[in-house]
Amino acid sequence: MLAVAEDYPSKPVRLIEPFGKSGGPDLLARPLAKQLSALWGQTVTVENITGAGATAGPAQVAKSPADGYTLLLNTSAQAYSAVFAKGLPYDPLTDFIPIMPLTSQPYVLVTSYSTGVTTIGELIAAAKAKPGQLKFGSTGVGTGTHLGLEKFNLAAGIKTVHSPAGPTEGIGDVVAHNVAGDTTYMMAPISIVLPEIAKRKLRALGVSGIRRSPLLPGVPTIAEAGVAGFNFPIWYGVWVPSGTPARVVDKLVKDIKRVLAGRDLRDWICEHGSEPMNMTQPEFTSFVRSEAEAAAQIMKAATLKAK
Repeated sequence: MLAVAEDYPSKPVRLIEPFGKSGGPDLLARPLAKQLSALWGQTVTVENITGAGATAGPAQVAKSPADGYTLLLNTSAQAYSAVFAKGLPYDPLTDFIPIMPLTSQPYVLVTSYSTGVTTIGELIAAAKAKPGQLKFGSTGVGTGTHLGLEKFNLAAGIKTVHSPAGPTEGIGDVVAHNVAGDTTYMMAPISIVLPEIAKRKLRALGVSGIRRSPLLPGVPTIAEAGVAGFNFPIWYGVWVPSGTPARVVDKLVKDIKRVLAGRDLRDWICEHGSEPMNMTQPEFTSFVRSEAEAAAQIMKAATLKAK
């Protein structure tokens, strides 16, 4: 095992993401894979394994050999699924080693132009006028797109109906449903909804971070728009199966940190409305657990049940 760790990687590496082509993890996985391929002299292939509420991909990684040749690139949903998802064939916390975070970016709270809603204040007023009638979309129960809006609803004091994507749908389907007016509002990563905002198919009501995005400078933060203190970014990271040798983990940490520090990938990250995250591997491990605990608090406050 020691020899294998020392010459890692000596063969192609799989980088699995669970949200599908053109989703946020896929958009990030491809330039990351390209940079790692160049660094290692080995092919790093991105595989889109979707379904089961974005848990099919992690399930595939969890049952893969713990040798560093199958990596998972996931969002904050990796932490949230530890709370929301029952009956998974893996434990999102104990069956993986968090390697390191990659980036953080705001979600954008959007609505279709057909709703006539132009501000967050108007959205809240519409929801209060028709309690339990408005619908919000998400990529699935327990995902960041779901949890963020549950947190928003609690903070805004509104009750609306969750309309999650089906088992084979991805973020693109959720965006399409919102454009068609099937839901009143949703949250999605800025990199995903920016084209629909530019085409005036979706209206941006607010961004979920603590400051405005340079990609949407005219759009207020949700906190600025009246939901005081609101902050709920999406973050991305890399995991490997538990049992992966420490030397392989250390090399992954060092090499991913190296390519993230490179100008090409840093520029790409900034151009897509993201910010690099800087944590050690132990810090990231603690961070993932704290995010799961925060999700549990929202789940309790919103009286949600695991599924």
